[in-house]
Amino acid sequence: MRQQLRPLFDRVVIKELDPDRVRRSGLLVPPGSDEPPPQHGIVLAVGPGLDWWDHVGVRMPVEAGDHVVFPASAGAWVEVEEERLLVCRVGELLGVLEPVDEPVPT
Repeated sequence: MRQQLRPLFDRVVIKELDPDRVRRSGLLVPPGSDEPPPQHGIVLAVGPGLDWWDHVGVRMPVEAGDHVVFPASAGAWVEVEEERLLVCRVGELLGVLEPVDEPVPT
């Protein structure tokens, strides 16, 4: 029977993108930096949020399919169905990468 990881509360499940793809994105770490570069991944699943969020109108800021950036120290790595996945709190994410329409030169 196939299994899927369903995150609880304010957690998200992320599949890390291939490091080669990260380099092609243009993400640069200054030379001499001891800190590992932020990592990229695709959100596979999103928890429902915290109980009190509904009362104050807070929603989860990411959804399945979003391309996110997270620090190397975020969350916990788990293996499900022979696939390595990151489970972290949504607050640990650094941001969502979104496409930008390039202005057409005139």
